[in-house]
Amino acid sequence: MTARVLVVDDILSNVKLLEAKLTAEYFEVITAFNGLECLAKMDEGAPDIVLLDVMMPGMDGFEVCRRIKSNPKTAHVPVVMVTALDQPSDRVAGLDAGADDFLTKPVDDAALFARVRSLVRLKMMTDELRMRESTGQGMGLIDPAETLIENNLQGRILVIEDRVESVAWFSSALTPTHEVSSADTFEEALVRVKGGDYDLIVVSLGMRGFDGLRLCSQLRSLPEGRHVPILVVVSDGDRRKLTQALEMGVNDYLTRPVDKNELVARVRTQLRKKRYADRLRHNVQLSLEMAITDQLTGLHNRRYMSRHLDTLLDNAKKNARPLAFVIMDIDYFKQVNDTYGHDIGDEVLKEFAARIAANTRGIDLACRYGGEEFVVAMPDTDMAFAFNIAERLRQSIETTPVKISRAPHQLNITISIGIAQAEGEGDDADKLLHRADQALYRAKRSGRNKVVTDAAQAA
Repeated sequence: MTARVLVVDDILSNVKLLEAKLTAEYFEVITAFNGLECLAKMDEGAPDIVLLDVMMPGMDGFEVCRRIKSNPKTAHVPVVMVTALDQPSDRVAGLDAGADDFLTKPVDDAALFARVRSLVRLKMMTDELRMRESTGQGMGLIDPAETLIENNLQGRILVIEDRVESVAWFSSALTPTHEVSSADTFEEALVRVKGGDYDLIVVSLGMRGFDGLRLCSQLRSLPEGRHVPILVVVSDGDRRKLTQALEMGVNDYLTRPVDKNELVARVRTQLRKKRYADRLRHNVQLSLEMAITDQLTGLHNRRYMSRHLDTLLDNAKKNARPLAFVIMDIDYFKQVNDTYGHDIGDEVLKEFAARIAANTRGIDLACRYGGEEFVVAMPDTDMAFAFNIAERLRQSIETTPVKISRAPHQLNITISIGIAQAEGEGDDADKLLHRADQALYRAKRSGRNKVVTDAAQAA
């Protein structure tokens, strides 16, 4: 895996050393020698990761990190503090500033490369979500997710540890801010993750009863655990386990003996990242739904119907099953808009759509075709059954006034309906749409408030 790494240090020899090591591992390296230069390089084009010295003149690394993380354009870029400071309080200060990790000089090469690759891999997943979200924004479908800056974070945390005293210590350190539960066996851990909506999983790699690394691998393979951050606890100096954990997708780590403040800071960091990723995923899902959904009525839109109808036709031909297609139009709808206004017209459309949804089945595809026209594709449905459903809907509309928000507070409307049925091999979506539309036209021409079937089928 390659990545673009920004190395920031005010001492030239330190910069050159890190640059040489990273270049040898096929990373692309850019450099900066102070905080302002670092921020300028970030504005020019955000790197994949920043290796940031703490003790620099003018603006120290903590302040630089805070500025990177407070900028929505760069907040998602991982920052690793690389410094001679080695006290727990120093690590906590870095984490509080928004840093993703804290490596002490002289930096162990294996630890450096493992952490860089791990953080870059996690960032790439976020980048993919950000790119998809950006597409939704460009289409005007969604607003952007907030930045990583969020206070008062609370979460549901699962601690997986088979030492009772360790579980008690973690629970004491994390409550009452967080809701903490625990598991002490491999099977119980999997069951809890499958059934619980956790925000963070803490896994001890020093458990006596089973292999914590194997558990991490299993958790990542579960749909319920795929996006939950995992924080592992390793013994100080156990580089092999730590490297393996990072390679399999673990998000963060703590070394024993665990400092309480560092635990709290790392938990806060992971919860903040998860909240951000969850919002990105929600926005992506929302944009997908909005791209195929009519925003006024909540039914599928014409674009989705046009693409999905071909699939329904193919399935009908393949399985030799009937497919009915119904097209509906509100009679004299223009008069509703002209008399009461477009806002009342929208209320009528929404109510009509709700009644369509209430009179169709789960397998049916109901869509707003455009304006006051609606269509329903009905798999496994012959003409007679489709006619009965359409007639029931027509009668419901005719006999039950539509409620509106202004005087006269209800309107009597009627609808006209045309129905066509798929004709097997050689038929396609355009022909089916045309036949249903012709039937609708005959319903309109013959007085409206009628259900008319395709003439070819009726003959």
